[in-house]
Amino acid sequence: KNGDIILLVPDLYVAWHAGKSSWRKYSSLNKYSIGIEISNPGHQFNYRKFSKKQINSILSLSRFLIKKYNIKTENILGHSDIAPNRKKDPGEKFPWKYLAENKIGYWHSIPDILLKKNRQIKVSNIDKKLFFKNLIKIGYSKKLIKNFNKTHYLRLIIKAFQRRFRQELVNGLIDRECLIISNNLIKKFY
Repeated sequence: KNGDIILLVPDLYVAWHAGKSSWRKYSSLNKYSIGIEISNPGHQFNYRKFSKKQINSILSLSRFLIKKYNIKTENILGHSDIAPNRKKDPGEKFPWKYLAENKIGYWHSIPDILLKKNRQIKVSNIDKKLFFKNLIKIGYSKKLIKNFNKTHYLRLIIKAFQRRFRQELVNGLIDRECLIISNNLIKKFY
């Protein structure tokens, strides 16, 4: 919580931080990534905001790793992005927008007032299909996990997207706001 950075596994070794995971064409991301864990009790144990010291350390460490390994902006991910069926972290209290403003990760460019006008406005089935196509282009996995209910899995992917890009309301439902954000991200980065 005080912002100290502790190296548990040297970054040249493979650590088991991502577990069973996928992003774009990659699976088992342990061997393709460097994991950063942040002290927080998590969603089951009084999940809370991250301290300023923690965020400053994330900025510093991320800048160092991005430069050292030439990491692309679109490859700064959360556990919930790569394993939505198992992970919720870093969660909706993680300051993704602030980090993106500091060139760590990415964010959409839609004004809040426009987003709020479109929150919880239903979309058609065609728009829902477009939303999922956008998620796949962004990198979320369409691969269904064995013995997992498809509807439940899709809802988890929607929640992962919302924890990242629409943090004020994480309900697992596609609305016009989610669609607008996903369209913006596709135009901006892909």
